[in-house]
Amino acid sequence: MSNDPLFQPYQLKHLTLNNRLMISSHEPAYPEDGMPKDRYRAYHVERARAGVALTMTAGSAAVSRDSPPVFNNILAWKDEVVGWMKKLTDECHDHGCAVMIQLTHLGRRTRWDKADWLPAVSAGHEREPAHRAFPKKAEDWDVARIVGDYVDAAERMKAAGLDGIELQAYGHLMDQFWSPLTNDMDGRYGGSLDNRLRFTFEVLEGIRARCGEDFLVGVRYTGDEDLPGGLTAEDGMEISRRLKDSGLVDFLNVIRGHIDTDAGLTDVIPVQGMRSAPHLDFAGEIRKATQFPTFHAAKIQDVATARHAIASGKLDMVGMTRAHMADPHIVAKIMRGDEDRIRPCVGANYCLDRIYQGGMALCIHNPATGRELEQPQEVQPGETRRKVVVVGAGPAGLEAARVAAARGHDVTVFEAAAQPGGQIRLTARSPRRSEMMQIVQWREAECARMGVTFRFNTYADAETVMAEAPEVVIVATGGMPHTEILTDGDDLVVSAWDILSGDAQPGRDVLIYDDAGDYPALQAAEAIAATGAKVEVVCRDRTIAAEVMSMSLTPALRALQAQDVTFTVTWRLDRVAREGNGLVATLGSDYGGVSRTRNVDQVVVNHGTRPLDELYFDLRAGASNEGEVDYEALIEGRPQEIVRNPEGTYQLFRIGDAVAARNTHAAIYDALRLVKAV
Repeated sequence: MSNDPLFQPYQLKHLTLNNRLMISSHEPAYPEDGMPKDRYRAYHVERARAGVALTMTAGSAAVSRDSPPVFNNILAWKDEVVGWMKKLTDECHDHGCAVMIQLTHLGRRTRWDKADWLPAVSAGHEREPAHRAFPKKAEDWDVARIVGDYVDAAERMKAAGLDGIELQAYGHLMDQFWSPLTNDMDGRYGGSLDNRLRFTFEVLEGIRARCGEDFLVGVRYTGDEDLPGGLTAEDGMEISRRLKDSGLVDFLNVIRGHIDTDAGLTDVIPVQGMRSAPHLDFAGEIRKATQFPTFHAAKIQDVATARHAIASGKLDMVGMTRAHMADPHIVAKIMRGDEDRIRPCVGANYCLDRIYQGGMALCIHNPATGRELEQPQEVQPGETRRKVVVVGAGPAGLEAARVAAARGHDVTVFEAAAQPGGQIRLTARSPRRSEMMQIVQWREAECARMGVTFRFNTYADAETVMAEAPEVVIVATGGMPHTEILTDGDDLVVSAWDILSGDAQPGRDVLIYDDAGDYPALQAAEAIAATGAKVEVVCRDRTIAAEVMSMSLTPALRALQAQDVTFTVTWRLDRVAREGNGLVATLGSDYGGVSRTRNVDQVVVNHGTRPLDELYFDLRAGASNEGEVDYEALIEGRPQEIVRNPEGTYQLFRIGDAVAARNTHAAIYDALRLVKAV
């Protein structure tokens, strides 16, 4: 381990970091009343305990009242934050982990109708497309006030015992001053690069004067906006040199790109199907030119890439942020020789997409992340060994088997198909979503390691299950596409699954009716359009693909727009009729009184799934609980103890889409919180 580049200590001024792995600043949206309370602290402490050298808290912690969070960020302008940050910092320090926080003023990257309804402020009046607010142009008193707010916030963090802070300058107020695209100021803060940087250096000078030389200060900034008329790579290099030469900054944290649109944000923080570590070489060029401490994170999701980043001298500290959401114990697993057991980040971006829709960050296949107070990151063995039968080897069934085996039970899994995976296997047929198979592969490997018995190509009926003399039966049989939704013509349509599986060949002129708003319709559209077919996607919602969140939608839209796919919103599919060699699809509207027709040769329907629940109902009569779940016990993490049938010989549960159509995270979460108490 001593020869591993990732485990070489790093000296950052007076601070010794134990290794080269860090969690970059990010906001998982766990604060309560703007404060990093118990849930927030538990999340960071879990990763500190596992050995990460530096955890950066609070992406975009707000320094001013007129920088209201657009999702649930820490309010660094409140004195109350000191006590909560001190608790978090002290506990992380107990595990040898350094702690910093990112401070910012959002500028135009917010809305005027949030929090106190103060006007957004920027270096000009140009609105940000993503958040839509037209800002006021900062006056001299705004600049002086906000400089003071930054300094006060930094002092609060020093009082809380943090090792340092990071100022954000990509897409936020600082680089809104930097960029010619957003700075329309007159006088001292506009025009030349010197003037556009003046606000930043006034903030840095104020922080140094108040917090001293021993408090670490860095800047996370864009070294190239990659926008016509914006900051160029040459500008970024010059800014990097000036930050270094100022003597006010201790490290640089480099990104490349812009975040004012969903597409721009996705290029800065790439998602599934996009290139890994796309900006690593660029960050390495900054480090080579400046010879200054350089940090970076952007889809560095595997240890091999992180190791290369350090070994090649491109970075001094490498961020694996979403990877640590998938597996908080990366460092511990490497150190004990279990690198191959790291739960992989599959790039689904369920974590970040959720926060931009007002939820808290959750990992698509680690339901304990963000729930460290309630759910175990490592399942502990139980006291009694039981015979557990799981039916179905999709994500829900595999997680149930994994957790049951970790509890020490004797586990058998029946699967009708030849391989595990369920719906994920279909999802992964789309090249851009092939990483999803790692959800299956990791669980399959963990189950194999713990001795789970798999019986593939086996359609398990009640007799098959009972032959195992089970004590616990978990039905994870999933669901099947539901397309019977029309007033007439159900027999003339195919499902999105039929297209993805190859059971139905694409037509030449195709209407896709997406009444679920999730991935299958998009994937079917892409597969059909790739053949050269004409494709129209119709939905009754006001927006397309309502369940596919903004960043994950970006690569899909890029592909579909390139193939000239048409999207039509606010219309529903009412009926389909045969006409000659083609079909006539009749569209209606929830708004009433209108209809339209489309002449096509294929209609594809995406309307979610209905549970495959026949086995569950066949088994209910012989179960001691008759399938009933004690929801209070489930939520509180207690064993299920309901007895409705004293003569029953086993407990019976169903999980995932065998209950109702939901998503991968819900299926896996069902399994973890149920089976951890079995």
